[in-house]
Amino acid sequence: MDFRQEFIEFALAQNVLRFGEFKTKAGRLSPYFFNAGLFNDGAALDRLSQFYAKAILASGVAVDMLFGPAYKGIPLVAVSALALARAGSSFPFAFNRKETKDHGEGGDIIGAPLAGRVLIIDDVISAGTSVRESVELIRKGGATPCGVVIALDRMERGTGHLSAVQEVERDYGIPVVSVATLDDLMSFLRQRPDFAQYEAAVARYREEYGVGPRA
Repeated sequence: MDFRQEFIEFALAQNVLRFGEFKTKAGRLSPYFFNAGLFNDGAALDRLSQFYAKAILASGVAVDMLFGPAYKGIPLVAVSALALARAGSSFPFAFNRKETKDHGEGGDIIGAPLAGRVLIIDDVISAGTSVRESVELIRKGGATPCGVVIALDRMERGTGHLSAVQEVERDYGIPVVSVATLDDLMSFLRQRPDFAQYEAAVARYREEYGVGPRA
């Protein structure tokens, strides 16, 4: 089975992905809900990291180091670095503090010095705020942001005709790699008769709020 379909099964088993009726921050009624914060035990985080590693390696993005934006990106970047090392690709990693420390080692970056092509590891992209802050920190440190990796791309329009993911790609000229997308979720639903009851609702939502497939 493709790792993207495996990831969707895993997210369902962990109750990270749920079907029903959920109100989004934009006030839309979504037929599904995804909360990566519920990958909250050691076994789940270990498995999640393997999916991140597979998505990174499959993307072909040239990387020198990894960066995790505080707070959600901190555990994600650490476990992704571990999973990549187990897969034979060891990278230095770093993350930021929300508040600059003026004693001890000081500064707002913890971990390896920012250098070369830096891949940002996060859970999702909503408003793109953490990506913008990460890009600024990476450039300020003299390095180059080379991409962003997230768990799920909802492929959903924001206030304009682009999704939050597409806005990041446009604004910063970097690729956004996702472990799975809404199209992968719809493919999963089509192949699983036991989830057929949700397929029509997700398809309607995709038709109303979705963006076109990414190149």
